[in-house]
Parts: sequence; structure tokens; C-alpha cells
Amino acid sequence: MLLALDLSLPITNPTVQFLILFVIVLFAPILFNKIRIPSLIGLIIAGAVIGPYGIGLMLRDSNMIMLGNAGLLYIMFLAGIEIDVAEFKKNSSKSLIFGMLTFSIPMIIGTLAGLYLLNLSLISSILLASMFASHTLVAYPIISKLGAGKNRAVTVAVGGTMITDTLSLSVLAIIISMNEGQVTSAFWTQMTLSLIVFSLVVVFLFPVIGRWFFKKFQDSTSQFIFVMTMIFLGGFLAELAGIEAIIGAFLAGLSMNRLIPHVSSLMNRIGFVGNAIFIPIFLISVGMLIDYHAFITGVETLKVAVVMTSVAILAKFLAAWATQKIYGYSKAERMLIFGLSNAQAAATLAAIMVGHRVGLLDDSILNGTIVMILVTCTIASFRAQKGAVEVSLSEELVKEEGNPDERILIPVANKDTLRDLVDLSLIIKSKGNINNLYALNIIKSNESTSETEKVSEKLLEEAVMLGAAADTIVQPLQRYDMNVLNGILGIVKKYTITDIVMGLHIKQEISESFLGNLVEGVLNKCQSTLFVYKAIQPLGTIKRRLVVIPPNADKEVGFSRWLSRIWNLGRNSGGKLSFYTTGEILDTLRYVYKIHPIDADFNELSDWKELVRLAKEIGRNEELVIVMSRQRKISYHPVMQNIPDYINKHFKNTNFMLLYPVQSTPLEDYHNDMTNASLITPVRNPEGFGESTLPS
Repeated sequence: MLLALDLSLPITNPTVQFLILFVIVLFAPILFNKIRIPSLIGLIIAGAVIGPYGIGLMLRDSNMIMLGNAGLLYIMFLAGIEIDVAEFKKNSSKSLIFGMLTFSIPMIIGTLAGLYLLNLSLISSILLASMFASHTLVAYPIISKLGAGKNRAVTVAVGGTMITDTLSLSVLAIIISMNEGQVTSAFWTQMTLSLIVFSLVVVFLFPVIGRWFFKKFQDSTSQFIFVMTMIFLGGFLAELAGIEAIIGAFLAGLSMNRLIPHVSSLMNRIGFVGNAIFIPIFLISVGMLIDYHAFITGVETLKVAVVMTSVAILAKFLAAWATQKIYGYSKAERMLIFGLSNAQAAATLAAIMVGHRVGLLDDSILNGTIVMILVTCTIASFRAQKGAVEVSLSEELVKEEGNPDERILIPVANKDTLRDLVDLSLIIKSKGNINNLYALNIIKSNESTSETEKVSEKLLEEAVMLGAAADTIVQPLQRYDMNVLNGILGIVKKYTITDIVMGLHIKQEISESFLGNLVEGVLNKCQSTLFVYKAIQPLGTIKRRLVVIPPNADKEVGFSRWLSRIWNLGRNSGGKLSFYTTGEILDTLRYVYKIHPIDADFNELSDWKELVRLAKEIGRNEELVIVMSRQRKISYHPVMQNIPDYINKHFKNTNFMLLYPVQSTPLEDYHNDMTNASLITPVRNPEGFGESTLPS
């Protein structure tokens, strides 16, 4: 039986509606990018064309509003989960200052404009000003895509957004209650308590729930659905507390920030779904609000639109300019702040709709708001894009080549440890390295059967899929050899491997040592940096890593190489790094920290005999990382020979990693003199140490 489709305008058939939306999401960015207009603006314009004020192809009905709101919450969640926590903490006071500036300046100018230019009452003028004070991070996807999402100015702007939106929406609630005569002591008490309870639940309870879930359930689909649940739960709890859902979504992202590694398949899925579906549909829904008739309906409407748009742009620019001058930011960083804070959308719509409904704002203000949204979103997109490009170029983030010499080998033989080893490799690699990871499985020549070959192919296929989920190419290598160690050494030589990530062996018949003959053989015959890793719980659920560094480690040739890997571990996983080492090395670490801040603290450990005591302090959800040394090297300490057995005895249920740095060069004429201070020059040089360009 054939079902006839109703193709009359507006379209009400859900299948056709989704078809229209996805056609727009697919082709609008392509078309507008060709004429050098940000895709964000293209989606908004497309929404205006198909919307009720355009050709009327689609209505902004309840389904469209629901999808649009979901997209808005997703933007705020992404801002919270992608933010650099270390930078956020470092710039928290700056975010507070910017938040107060971008709230107070529009409030003052907006109130005066309402009173003297638009002839509104005082209460209506304050409500109008609250619309100018709020803003929406419409331009954030552009900045994130261009690689400037972790810039200090972006961090300040995102933090300030939470402050100004909370204050402006609180003003909205207070004004509406005053208009209805409900502002009593009970109102203030209820509002204060609800905000406190909401904040405590999201900030402290959400991470506990998230850590428990990620430990218990490692299925990728379940983890993604859990994240989606937390986004909307945060929004719902915010609404229960009497504030806008966007604040809850942002705090939910901030609370989950440490639990989701920034380089992981889960993070990739979160970003993909948001950028491909939810955020574009939100922008289309914003476009549907635009009524071009508002430009020609009369002089009064045009006057209101001009005043509102001018005030919104001027006030936000002054706040961005003042922040730039106070903290000495560059012009490009000012453009980032202005681009992020100028766009008026969600909170503005909430204020105008409520104000119009209760009679505090008339139709001319409503029409002027729609014009203001279109203009501010357009200007914000252009300025944010220009600022992001300039910042990205200056920080060498747009064209990331990484370290061309970085090649990471992951020997895989056990499906139970495969995911952990690949996840660690994805975390420690440089950001620009997207195709120099190698998964190796060796089949013993005398044990080769069709069954062992199938098992090998399946392991390698899973490693490739794990890498692909994080937008990284893991190259599968299958090798036949009589000896596994010789097979690994052959691949190391053939592909010039710089780093090897291995799990602990499963004792079977030969070795009774802790590391096993294979790892010990690699240590003795290979000079690559070696990571021996044992994971009891997922990498993202670790709260803190104790990194123990031996004296004189900074005088060895591989110091800058392995330190950059550890820095990436702290930056991309979200767990705090607690360094324990000598004062001289701590000075170097603090220098790097000043240039590339992460969540870390620094503690002096002058006597390695205290290592046993220190190791006992490790708690739940913590990891022990010990930088080792090969024998007869300058940083070798006799205590090291007892560390593997000590860990095996006391830390069977704790994540740990033993790191064996490269300690000689491949040059035959290299003399084993590790005391040359020039060897740590790449670390002291900020251009030689970073997220995307690692020292060789």
C-alpha cells in the first residue's frame, strides 16, 4: 500500500523535514565557504529562507524548537568539556573580571539606551539591558575547528560567558518576579539555596557518577549515551534551580572534562555528533526566527533595531577591549573574545519572549531583537574566524606537522590489554602525528596456522578501529619470526621506531621475572623510549598520577622526548600530575609549566630511598609513573632493580607505568657523556616543546 506524501507548504511530514534539514547541513557550508562566508552564517541564512518568514517550507514547531535547544546545550557542553582545565584555573580570576565587565557595561549602556533613546520604563530598560549582557557561544565551533579552542583568551571568554549569562538570566527572573509582586525574602532564600544545591550536585556528584560508569562499562555506545544523558540532566537540574539549562550543560561539561581524554574515540564521537547534527540544526532554528519584514515594517521598528544592534555591539566590544588592555592580550585575542561574546541568541531569546509575554516589551522590541540576533551572529562569526586564524597561525596550530621523527610501536598479543595500550599511545603522541602509530603482532613461524593468523588479523583490525575512532591511522603490521623479540627489533629498525608501548607479559612457561624476558630483551637490545604499562581501570578515570623522576634524568639525551610524552598525558587525559624529583629538575619542570600550563604540582624528592614510602601514599583512582634508567647510565639508581618486584607485590590493583627513556643516540661515535647542559635546551626553548611539535 502506497502512502501519499503531502508536499504542500509548510512541510509537515517528518521524513521530508529531516531530508530538508540534512540537505541544508550538507550543502550550505559547502556553498558559503566558496564565497568566503562562515558556514555558521550560511546555516542561519538557510534557516531564514526555509522558515515561516521566508518561503515557509518549514515551521519552527515544537520538534524544531526541541532539536534547536538540544544543539544549544551541546554547544555549551562542548565548551565545558574541551576547555583546558589548567588554563581555566589559571585564568579563573580573569574570567571573573571579564564576566563582570561583559555584564556590567551592557547593563549600564543598555539601561540608559532604554530610558533615553527608546523611552521605556526603568524596569523595562533593565530587562532590555539584561538581553545585551547575555550572549551565546555561537562562534565557538568555528574557533574549535580552527584549533584555537584552548587559547587563553578563549578560556577567559568561555568562563566569562557562564558568569554573565547566569547574572543576566538572574536579572530576568528577578524583574519578572518584581513585575508580579513576588520578590520576597522567601524568593531570595529559595533562589540562593537552589543555586547552591544545583552547583554542588553537578560539580561534585557528576564526576563521581561518571568515574563509576566509565569503570564499569567500557562499551563505546553505552559511554556515549551516558554522556548525552549527563548533558540533558545538567540542563534539567539547572531549570529546577531556576536558571537557564545552558548553565547546567556547561557545568556538566566542565565536571566531565577530566573523565574523557581529549584524544580518544569517545571525545571524537561527542564532537562529531555535535558538529554534524545538533549544532547545525540549532543554527537553522535560529535562522527561522529572522523576519526580513522587520526591516521594512516602519520607521519605529527600524529605529529600535538600529539602537539595539548598536548598543549590543558597542557594549560587548568595550568589554573585550577593556579585557585586552587589562591583561595585555593581542589584537587577535581581543577578536576572539569579542567574537565569542557578541553573538546574541539563546539567552536573548529567552529574555525577549518572557518580557513580551508579560507586557514589559512591545512588538517593536521583539522585531528589533530578531534583527539584532542576525547582525550580531554575523559579525561575531567573522571576527571569531579572523581572530582564530591569526592566533592559530601564531601558535603554529593550524598547520600541525608534529614531529616527523615520532613513530610509536604497539606490540599486541593479548586482546584484554589491546585497548589500554592503544589508548595510552593516542594520549602521549603529538597532536600532529596522525599516521605514525604501528600495531604489531608477531606469529611464531613454527606455530603458524590458519587459526593463529585469524586471531592475529582480528587483533590488528581492532587496533586499527580504535585508532580510526580517534581520527588516527594505526598501521597494522603482521610479522612471522621464530623469535618474538627478534621480530620486534626488526620492526624497530625497519620503521625507525622512537617509542614502544608494551603491556606486562602474561606468565606462561619461561619467565618468572616481573617484566618478563620479552620486555627485558627489548630494554637490553633497543634504544627506543619504552613505556611498560599496566591498566587496572580506564585511563580517563585516573584522578592523579605520581610521576617519580630520578636525579640527573635531565642530563640524559632522551629527557625532552619522554617529558613531552608525559606532558601530553597530563594535558590530554585530564588527570593531575604530581612530580617528585630533585630541585634542579623541578626548576626545569616549572619553566615548562609556565609556558605550557597543565594541572600539576611539584614536590622535592632528593633521596630515592624514600621512594618506597612515597609509593605507599598512592590512593584510589591514582596511578604510579616511575621514570627508570638502564644500568650504567648517569640517572641509574640501585633502588631501581627492586622497583618491579616491589610494584608487583604492593600494587597489583593499581595503574602503573614504568618509563625507560632513550639514553643513547644511534650514532656509533656518540660518547656516553650525559652531563652536557645543552641537552635540555629543547625543553627550555618553548618552540621545542609543546602539544604539536615535540623535541627530537
